[in-house]
Amino acid sequence: MTPSFDTMAVNGRTDAPAWGAVVSMALGVFGLVTAEFLPASLLTPIAAELGISEGAAGQAVTATAVVGMVASLLITTFARRIDRRHLMMGFSALLIVSNLMVAFAPGLMLLLVGRVLLGIALGGFWAMATAVAMRLVPAAFVPRALSMIFSGVSAATIVAAPVGSYLGEIAGWRAVFLLAAGLGVLALVMQFLTLPRLTPTGTTSLRTLGEVLARPGIALGLVAATLVFGGHFAFFTYLRPYLEFNIGAGIEAVSSLLLGFGIANFVGTLFAGVLIGRSLRLALTAMPLALGAMALLIVTLQPSLAGAAVIVAAWGFVFGAVPVSWSTWLAKTIPDEAESAGGLLVAAIQFAIAMGAAAGGVIFDTSGATGVFSVSALVLILAAIGILLGVSPRRASEIA
Repeated sequence: MTPSFDTMAVNGRTDAPAWGAVVSMALGVFGLVTAEFLPASLLTPIAAELGISEGAAGQAVTATAVVGMVASLLITTFARRIDRRHLMMGFSALLIVSNLMVAFAPGLMLLLVGRVLLGIALGGFWAMATAVAMRLVPAAFVPRALSMIFSGVSAATIVAAPVGSYLGEIAGWRAVFLLAAGLGVLALVMQFLTLPRLTPTGTTSLRTLGEVLARPGIALGLVAATLVFGGHFAFFTYLRPYLEFNIGAGIEAVSSLLLGFGIANFVGTLFAGVLIGRSLRLALTAMPLALGAMALLIVTLQPSLAGAAVIVAAWGFVFGAVPVSWSTWLAKTIPDEAESAGGLLVAAIQFAIAMGAAAGGVIFDTSGATGVFSVSALVLILAAIGILLGVSPRRASEIA
């Protein structure tokens, strides 16, 4: 009989939590997501120096996202015989090479190649993150470990845009990417010092992805996760135009609100483990419901700048727990195929980001930011209902 998540002994994991290794994973996430976000704050100087349009430079972001989605699905198949310690260090090495290629790129081609390498590292790292965390700490500490790892995303959200644009103005955009390569070096050294040997477990293949999807409740859970992330990114992508055009906020006020979002998101990520420890089902259901309610508040109340600041900060705090909750759901329901399931979840999130932004753009052109927020609220509330009725935090084999 296969043991449950709560009592499972996974190869490479000891009873003592390897918190140093968890911190090294958080550093890896911080470096990867910082590098992912940097082009958005440096698009204009990159385009000017390389002699290309801002639209062409923006393909650096698109290339990373598309390759990241593909890599998240394929990485477990192509790396099934590689020690996970070496694999995670390899992703950090790719992060370093990617940033160096961008920093020294003479034109668009090398820039895009560098960003493709980042997409491989980003998709692969995210696909493996939950499975590796499950082997670094005892089962009871997995939610806390995931919240620490995902805090790297929140920290990158705070740092990448404001610090990247500021340093880019002072030292130039190439220097910013050199500093991002330095973050990769720090993560690689920390992983070398702390990550234990993690030999591959199981035999993952493309067929395994289909088998995981066919398990009871898994496909529905991934659809619900896609709706939650899509609803969030539709809201967040068009938050700045709303603040500027509907409320009349200046760039300093917008920057302050986005900084407040990032700080609240960081705090929410750290508190996620406490909420999940009380009830994972409650966490999965309550968060999209709360986000949907906040979107409706903005649409119906048309708040002042101060009111919008409170709602944006509250949104950041609540959303901070969303990635941790879904990764914990994955760890509980599919502990024996956490790597394959992680790839499916990352692909679903990348798809949600693309669809949320794209569909939001169509709605924004026809009915403005409030139209986007209304649809976002509807999607989030539907997701909460679907989670309440059909998504279980129990192991998939126990649901059949």
